[in-house]
Amino acid sequence: MANHYHFITRWRVKGTAEEVFEILSAPLEYQRWWPSVYLMVRETAPGKVKLLTRGWLPYTLRWEATTSEVHRPDRIVVQASGDLDGRGIWSIVQNGLVTDVTFDWKLTSTKPLLRYLTPLVRPAFEANHRWAMEQGRKSLELELARYRSATVEEMNIIPPPVGPKELWNQALAGGAVLAAGLIAGLLKTQTSSE
Repeated sequence: MANHYHFITRWRVKGTAEEVFEILSAPLEYQRWWPSVYLMVRETAPGKVKLLTRGWLPYTLRWEATTSEVHRPDRIVVQASGDLDGRGIWSIVQNGLVTDVTFDWKLTSTKPLLRYLTPLVRPAFEANHRWAMEQGRKSLELELARYRSATVEEMNIIPPPVGPKELWNQALAGGAVLAAGLIAGLLKTQTSSE
């Protein structure tokens, strides 16, 4: 299927698997510590949240995530439905003083914009996902530092994560990348049909 994606993201962060699990297993907190991507998170039922997310490209995704499996402290499985349908698996492994985190995300884009434009601008959509996950890694590192702070003063010197307001310029740049991807896709289609 043209609108099917499979992403594997790997992070290595300073902290324990238990700390990482605590943070990743609380999706209602994502909007606070990962605000560059999670614009809105609302619980609709136990283990189920409604989400509004975005990357640096100028579009948003509305979807629901249902936690279908939890194995503390090393595995969280989430089922997605809405603009994204699929399954994501967080694997969390302690490796000495650091924790290796892998997110295996298999999804189909059902949002019309993604579904119809994927054949032309797949690289831009994939880059958008990689950017969003890199923001997650940076935000997780900040959250782990806050998590380990012994005093309010220590916590206050940790910078806040990048939020949606700082993304405006990145969204404009993303629009330029999307336009370039569309043009490249059209040129490729035209060249292959000649």
